[in-house]
Amino acid sequence: MQFQQLRYFATVAEVRHFTRAAEALHVAQPSLSQQIRALERELGAELFHRARGNITLTDAGEALLPLARRILADTETARREVQEVAQLRRGRVRLGAPPSLCASLVPDVLRTYHARFPGIELHVEEGGSQDLVRRLADGGLDLALVITPLGAAAPALATAELLREDLVVVSAPSGPPPVRRRRMRVEELRDRPLVMFRRGYDLREITVAACRAAGFEPSFTVEGGEMDAVLGFVRAGLGLAVVPGMVAARSGLRVTPFEGDRMRRTVAIAHRKDAAPPRAARELRRVLLEHPEATGG
Repeated sequence: MQFQQLRYFATVAEVRHFTRAAEALHVAQPSLSQQIRALERELGAELFHRARGNITLTDAGEALLPLARRILADTETARREVQEVAQLRRGRVRLGAPPSLCASLVPDVLRTYHARFPGIELHVEEGGSQDLVRRLADGGLDLALVITPLGAAAPALATAELLREDLVVVSAPSGPPPVRRRRMRVEELRDRPLVMFRRGYDLREITVAACRAAGFEPSFTVEGGEMDAVLGFVRAGLGLAVVPGMVAARSGLRVTPFEGDRMRRTVAIAHRKDAAPPRAARELRRVLLEHPEATGG
């Protein structure tokens, strides 16, 4: 089994077309097909169902694809590690972060990092914490900012606590405050219309779990939004939302803290345990841990 064969296989699996895959790889289509056939002979199984205009993965292909992607990602990491030895003059870092942190912490961190290592390409992927955990596991990211604990079903990841952040309630500044007091209790969200994030967002899971622990099911006026959409819905007076304090401070919305410390989240830096991040990613991890908001861990 050759690296080139796995690369050809993964590209065909992605575009579902042999000719387009050959064009993307800058190789002749017969050569690509020959290498795929050689791989299938070596493995003793067909990897694709081939029909005119319709290429799909067989069961064997479905089993091979995540392994091939991981091998290709690890090989790319090794290549970048060698290139980056020369004082990090070139390279790439793929960072995943929830939208709430992309709107608050991440820009400051990336500005500091870019000033130190201007030759490193920075690729940022926004997503819910659960989505980012999956992207780390399949080799699509070098580092991710995730919400801990990750849960028993999470893959083997190494994590370091970065910060603990209070969650607050935001409401439209033009409407009445959600409570007359300076702070409110989780129980006071009962029967209040909430604007809720889509599934996969840690903020959704934290809010729903807190409401259930208080003995009620939350009611949603709108659900399924990303961070900017949720803030916009709140601004339009469609309901309240529970968001991180750093986001709330920049939102222009009315902010009401919760009583006590029940509504908090812990943000950690994560990477795969079985593959050390490349040097450029390790330096970004260092910059993150040096940030004034960091608590260590």
